[in-house]
Amino acid sequence: MCILETNRLILRPPGPRDIQSMTAWLSDYDVARMTSRVPHPYAEDAAEAFVAAGEPNRFVITRKADGVFMGLTGLHAEDSCEFGYWLGKPFWGMGYATEAAYRLVTYAFEVLGLDTVHAGWFYDNPASGHVLAKLGARHNGSNMRDCRARGMAVLCHDMLLTRADFLRKQAA
Repeated sequence: MCILETNRLILRPPGPRDIQSMTAWLSDYDVARMTSRVPHPYAEDAAEAFVAAGEPNRFVITRKADGVFMGLTGLHAEDSCEFGYWLGKPFWGMGYATEAAYRLVTYAFEVLGLDTVHAGWFYDNPASGHVLAKLGARHNGSNMRDCRARGMAVLCHDMLLTRADFLRKQAA
């Protein structure tokens, strides 16, 4: 079992104990609408199926101090290596997304040996764009992308992060 740590966070594989929290946070439309794959409303059976799938490189974000479930982050390797993250609304604006994404990307480059990863952010979620820019990601085009929660395609900005750009940004 792979566990990743930062100063404030523990990233660990999801398990049955996370189903209730996952369902609660993703039932908030404001959270679900910023993801491409999460339906709304979000039902407990969807969380159960997500946990049961046991996909590798998917991590629950918990606060190290008290173990509180805050959200999820992970790498999706369907087409190319895309990473994503979401947090429950009470945890927005505190730097947790940047911290979790930084740790995930470090893992992708150092442990998995990837040379590039990419992530997308919807036009109306500039905070996610700022997270990606802080990592060193560069704009790699924009296109319409399906958003299950909204039930429609939404303008999405794709960001490409190379190992070299990530290391350069961290050294600056």
